[in-house]
Amino acid sequence: MKHFEELFDELKQKVTNQDLASGTVTEFNKGKHFIGKKLVEEAAEVWMASEYEGTQKTAEEISQLLYHIQVMMLACDLTLEDIYKYL
Repeated sequence: MKHFEELFDELKQKVTNQDLASGTVTEFNKGKHFIGKKLVEEAAEVWMASEYEGTQKTAEEISQLLYHIQVMMLACDLTLEDIYKYL
């Protein structure tokens, strides 16, 4: 099981190393517009899962949304601290 901070560090390392076999790097390299569309898609899937598919599917969809949020954070050159100060 990964935690939010660990995942962010892992994704940051993949982007830094430009591991072209990584789906994260592929998404990152497509830019903010592409990532933003993924965020909208995943947010809708969270909503639909919460309405119709139960807690396990909702948790899965939320995990995917958090992943794409972290990719957007990297695309915007944001750190976890940048986000935490607004929580």
